[in-house]
Amino acid sequence: MKILVINAGSSSLKYQLYDMTDESVLAKGQVERIGMETAILVHKPTGKEEHREVTEILDHTTAIRKVVAALTHPDYGVLASMDEIQAVGHRVVHGGEYFSESVLVTPEVKQKIRELFDLAPLHNPAHMMGINAVEVTLPNVPQVVVFDTAFHQTMPPYAYLYPIPMVLYNKHKVRRYGFHGTSHMYVSQRAAVLAGRPLEELKIITCHIGNGASCTAIMGGQSVDTSMGMTPLEGLMMGTRSGDIDPAVVPYVMAKEELTINEVNSMLNKHSGLIAISGISSDVREIQDAMAAGHEAAKLAYDMYEYRIRKCIGAYAAAMDGVDVIVFTAGVGENSHILRERVLGKLTFLGIELDREANEKGRGERRITTDASKVAAYVIPTNEELVIARDTYRLVANRP
Repeated sequence: MKILVINAGSSSLKYQLYDMTDESVLAKGQVERIGMETAILVHKPTGKEEHREVTEILDHTTAIRKVVAALTHPDYGVLASMDEIQAVGHRVVHGGEYFSESVLVTPEVKQKIRELFDLAPLHNPAHMMGINAVEVTLPNVPQVVVFDTAFHQTMPPYAYLYPIPMVLYNKHKVRRYGFHGTSHMYVSQRAAVLAGRPLEELKIITCHIGNGASCTAIMGGQSVDTSMGMTPLEGLMMGTRSGDIDPAVVPYVMAKEELTINEVNSMLNKHSGLIAISGISSDVREIQDAMAAGHEAAKLAYDMYEYRIRKCIGAYAAAMDGVDVIVFTAGVGENSHILRERVLGKLTFLGIELDREANEKGRGERRITTDASKVAAYVIPTNEELVIARDTYRLVANRP
């Protein structure tokens, strides 16, 4: 079965085409600047040269048509015809309390996703545009939606509820949902394989550290707590997001600076975090370079960033009454040996012993602690697209 995996944003669309016979990637790419006359299609077929195209793409339906055309092109395509696409899997950020697992797209499922627009206004409407575009372009192809929040639906009420009036949860479902669920699930399962132990026996802390970042406490393969909340703003300090702050800061700053709700929301999501403290960048690589050059604000930003990750790991070790495995994944988690060394080097009370050579010089999936370390730490590249492809295959293959 050949499955097209789509991650639709408001003005972009990323895709990968899988052959599920061996889970190989036949092609991948992205469309950027949807809605403009100068949109960009980048198509990367496996074993062939990359194709780039600048063209007018005014909506997501046109974007999907361009993707299908690239996949079936006689020169740089990988399919004989669009009929070879047997299913489409979509990433959807917010599934609320409606969805604890991936599901086939139906009119009822689409309605539920629409009802969650208020909880994910930047993401769910864009995902819906992707779903609708596929319905128009590939009308007879089954679609599956895989939710970022679904993995975290196993959290107990004492972890997901906020200590605010219960009427807000009962009426408006104000609670912790968590995100990056497909990533946390994938790397925790891989960690159990690498550790050579049953997932059901392990206490794992997964650290998805990218421009957006979250940590998750996983016991027996189930999420029991996670750092992101009702929205992806809560939790760790991130590239441009504040993470945890005193909630009283918001009305105080709004009054002092005469900010609107939209302005303070933009401040916390787009103008905080590393970029706000360093004053130079939201990119950890640039922060590290500036630190090496003696930039004090960059050093402060990095200290805050690392401290909050380490503090979260400590909290989750307490929440689970111990930890067996710590995993680093996503752009920063996979590529910054400096961050990993800083974090793990100050968790020695857990009995962690870092293998510096494996941490600094190793590549790909690997253990970065010594054999004597009481807690095993791993670097595991995430693969959210593969999770989506697998769930799509499972649901489509088992349809009544």
